[in-house]
Amino acid sequence: MTTTGTSTTTSSQPAWVIRGLNAWCLLTRSLDALQPLAALLARLYIAQVFFLSGLTKLRDWDTTVALFTDEYKVPLLPPAAAAFMGTAGELVLPVLLVLGLGGRFSALGLFVVNAVAVISLSEIAPAALQQHVFWGSLLAGLAIYGLGPWSLDRWLAPRFGRN
Repeated sequence: MTTTGTSTTTSSQPAWVIRGLNAWCLLTRSLDALQPLAALLARLYIAQVFFLSGLTKLRDWDTTVALFTDEYKVPLLPPAAAAFMGTAGELVLPVLLVLGLGGRFSALGLFVVNAVAVISLSEIAPAALQQHVFWGSLLAGLAIYGLGPWSLDRWLAPRFGRN
């Protein structure tokens, strides 16, 4: 039993275990404090990837429709409709994701756009597939865990009586 000031503690653990646990707790608190920044950086990265892709499609619409006709085999949709929907998703959803407005909806929407892109290509290079898997993993994490406190969703929720 040890007495420090006015408190008395009983510890059967060696001092090095206590120090190790204290260090682990400090590390955990530090990583927890980084979660909002990590979520924001993931949102910014993913948004840039998809938004720039949408801008590329918009710049040359005839080529985009031709690609959806000849290269991308989107199931169940005519090529022009698939081109329009894919481009709209790549331009609107990243903006919502960055703002954190409808965050889980936008993350899931981009996850679908990403999955359809992979499914639609008849051949995909291993490096490109790896990128799509990485993007899908980030989007899944954002959809599952939410966008964090640095989002409009989190700011607006209490104002509309939502937790």
